[in-house]
Amino acid sequence: MADFILDPAFVATSHLIADLPLCEARLQDDVRYPWLVLIPRQPGLTEIEQLDVGHRLQLMEEIVLAGAAVRAIGSALGLEVDKLNVGALGNVTAQLHVHVVGRRRDDPAWPGPVWGHSPASPYDSDALEAATTAAEDVLEN
Repeated sequence: MADFILDPAFVATSHLIADLPLCEARLQDDVRYPWLVLIPRQPGLTEIEQLDVGHRLQLMEEIVLAGAAVRAIGSALGLEVDKLNVGALGNVTAQLHVHVVGRRRDDPAWPGPVWGHSPASPYDSDALEAATTAAEDVLEN
């Protein structure tokens, strides 16, 4: 993992929350959706199939853990999650990453996808602190 370089697009659109055994967990900077992005810290990956079996299993465990963290973020922000959406798209940013998004029936994009729906609404400092704390409590315990 020493040669891993995070795509600058993630730095510009998200906040580091935790380093999990396989992935960097980042909070997507859009306060309307409790949303984590998991990026495996291995160089050159663009597809899940490029991970060995053990790392694929680890990725699934981290997705499940991220789902619990997304629900905790939603609770901390008063945005209770109705449905978790999980996706590895990579059409815009090719580096392998998995989105774990908490959706609500009253969110701005429901029932459609969040991607490309509308410009992000960045976190203010108080909401960012609440979301970060909630996620860390799940991811680091």
